[in-house]
Amino acid sequence: MKFLIRILLTAIVVFLLARFLPGVGVTGYLTAIIVAVVLAILNLIVKPILVLFTLPVTIVTFGLFLLVINAVIILLADAFITGFNVDGFWVALIFSLLLSIVQSILFSVLPED
Repeated sequence: MKFLIRILLTAIVVFLLARFLPGVGVTGYLTAIIVAVVLAILNLIVKPILVLFTLPVTIVTFGLFLLVINAVIILLADAFITGFNVDGFWVALIFSLLLSIVQSILFSVLPED
């Protein structure tokens, strides 16, 4: 149940960020839910592989390269979903940063199981 709440909260944040952030577009509510699900799957499968391959760079940059990995995950989601558009790398970086901050705030409010 907590997973579904997290997906719906992420979808709401994606939809709101797409409305306020220029360069990001979502065609509707269902697309925002699909984006949330695809982001969850990419973060589960692709992100650990990218972190493993880029571990030396991540260590040298004191973890800041993880922001680049998050932007790449957003761009991958853009490539997979037709109703979700991100204009470029810098927009994806800002979008992923804002998404992470808002998710951290919202998920901290959720009660523990």
